[in-house]
Amino acid sequence: MITLTDTAVLRVRSLQAQKSTTAPLRLGIKRGGCSGLSYVMEFAEQLNEDDNLFDCNGVAIAIGNEHLPDLQGLELDYTEDLMGGGFRFRNPNASKSCSCGTSFATPKEKGEPVACS
Repeated sequence: MITLTDTAVLRVRSLQAQKSTTAPLRLGIKRGGCSGLSYVMEFAEQLNEDDNLFDCNGVAIAIGNEHLPDLQGLELDYTEDLMGGGFRFRNPNASKSCSCGTSFATPKEKGEPVACS
């Protein structure tokens, strides 16, 4: 189960309106970042065969089978402060995360750390 906070739902809907799309938000993982793995977010204009679709407070989320185990239980939040706004990931599967908030490692997938940019 993936959850989005109310502020994340509002931000995703705002981004969809800006891009004139109703496409689901795709969440995924790629190698990179300070801790070895980084989150990927984009609108899925086309769905893949292995996509799992979730409804999170009225926002459609697409996650591929290969990323689902590492994203299961993820809470996506959106916050704004004096430094700007951004999505925050709270992942119960992360064994380590970087202070940037978008890089993590899991016990089974340590990844290869690279410098934050």
